[in-house]
Formats: sequence, structure tokens, C-alpha cells
Amino acid sequence: MKYRTIGSDPKTRREVSVLSLGAMLFGSRTDEKTSFAVLDRYVEAGGNFIDTSDNYAFWIDGGQGGQSEELLGRWRRSRGTGTEIVIATKLGARPLAPGTSYVDNAEGLSAKVIRESAERSRERLGVERLDLLYAHIEDRTVPPAETVEAFGELVAEGTVGLLGVSNHAMWRVERARALAAAAGLPGYEVLQYHHSYLRPRTDVPNALWAHGTLGAATAELLSYLEAEPDLTLVAYSPLLTGGYVRPERLQREYDHPGTPARMKVLREVARETGATVNQVVLAWQLGGPLPIVPLAGVSSVAQLEENLAAVDLELTADQRHRLDAAH
Repeated sequence: MKYRTIGSDPKTRREVSVLSLGAMLFGSRTDEKTSFAVLDRYVEAGGNFIDTSDNYAFWIDGGQGGQSEELLGRWRRSRGTGTEIVIATKLGARPLAPGTSYVDNAEGLSAKVIRESAERSRERLGVERLDLLYAHIEDRTVPPAETVEAFGELVAEGTVGLLGVSNHAMWRVERARALAAAAGLPGYEVLQYHHSYLRPRTDVPNALWAHGTLGAATAELLSYLEAEPDLTLVAYSPLLTGGYVRPERLQREYDHPGTPARMKVLREVARETGATVNQVVLAWQLGGPLPIVPLAGVSSVAQLEENLAAVDLELTADQRHRLDAAH
């Protein structure tokens, strides 16, 4: 395993494995025995960066979520796991009532919600401090300063380490970071957005934003990452939920002329390296110039093994150039 540092403050920064494990479906669609086996193998391989959320996976049973955090708490207790494992979680998108969703009834990012939801996550996970806490989705009903101050209070109290943000417009990320800096408070240092080798259309309307997605790593986000060396991008769904090996799973955002061209080069590089297309995608992210941590969920140890092998896959400069140039 290889590692990178997230965060800049010596009191809260952490060394994390370059491949993060997504636990979204653990405890719901992925049963406990399989989830524990995957977690054990990930740790055995040197992995120490696990991702979850307080709303995972509410859509499975129409509830409010919490199953993933609860399973991770049981796993931690059964294995005697301590602070060597970095668990990231999120708040803001948990439905306030069963049968609703983050689209129509999200908990939001008020000071009250941030404090209460963070406490519930700590209880479910069985930890004294949340290593990394994200603002999961935007809440435009709450002044940004209120959210910034509420997160800052938790860091000051020691119940939260690093702060992150996901699925926000870049202007709102920058505004929140500027407010935090002006107030002498900790700001977001980890950005979690969807990023993969294939490029999605970002103008396709979705349930949260009529003009397109706010959850994709756009050129603007990547340029922001270049300009702010203390930031790290955690790239969720890098393997497109199996879309690279089963193209029928690709969502409509990928139905455009650039997709076949990039798939062609991707398959060529996979043949040249003797690796799978999934491994090439992960290696392309891991070996690039920007600080990107792929966040991949799996439903079996076999899938995890495939992903782990990508950590040691080195692409040549020519292969990387061809992958980058395809459009």
C-alpha cells in the first residue's frame, strides 16, 4: 500500500492509504459477513481510509440510513480497532423521516443539525472523534457562516478532526473557505466529488439542480485543486458502478461522442499492461499530477483484490499521454 497526507494542520492531518474503501452498502445490500471480510482484507493490505455517511443506505429500505455507520461500529468493536483506521463520514443529506429523501426532506447544514448529527455518527461508529466529516450536499436555506462556525466548534472541541465538502458548487466551497479563514476557523480541506476516466456531461438536469450536476469534478474543480496545494480530491464512483466492464450500466451522462474514443484508448492500455480496465482507471487517477484518492466500493473480496492491485500499476508517460489526449 502507498499513502498520502490529507490536511495541513499537524493536530488533525492524517496519513491515509491512496485507495479509500467505500462502505455505502455495508450493512444493507452487502451482508455483515461479506462486509467484515472485505474490511479485514482491506486493512490486512494496508488500507486505512474508510468512507461512509449518516444516510447510507436509506434508499434500500425506505428508512433514514445509518446501517453503514452501525456496521462499521460493530466491526471496530469486534476487531479492537483504534485510531489507526481513518473513518470519514458525512452529514446533511439524511432524510428527516422514513419514506422521504435528501431531495425533498434533507436534514441540512444548520448549527443544530451539525452538532446533533455528528454526535449520532460518533455513537454509531463508536469513536470519540470523527477523523473526517463532510458537508454532504448544499443547504442554501442556512447562511454559510452558520455552517462554517458550527463545523469549527466541533473541531475546537476535539470531536471532529478534518473537514470536507461534497456536491457543492465551487463558488460555495470557496466562500465557505474564505469565511473560515477570515474568522480563524478550520475550513474544508478534502473535496469529495465524482471523478473517473470517462467524462460525464455535467449539464444534464438532476433532482437537486435543474441546470446539471454539482457533484462532478469539473475543469473548474480541478483547476481549484491545482491552485490550492493543501486540498485533496477524494474521487467517488471511479469505476462507474461496473460501467467499464458492463457499458449498459453507464448512465446517460456518458452518452456522447467522447466516450467511445476514451474507451478505445483505455482498452488498448489495459491490453498493453496486462491489467484490467478498472485497474488502469485507478492507476490513471493515482499516478496523475493532482492529489486524488480514488474511493471505490466493492461487494466482494475478489473485487477488492482487483482494486488493490492497481496501487502498484505504473503507467508509462506515453500511455498516460494517450489516455489524457483522448476525447
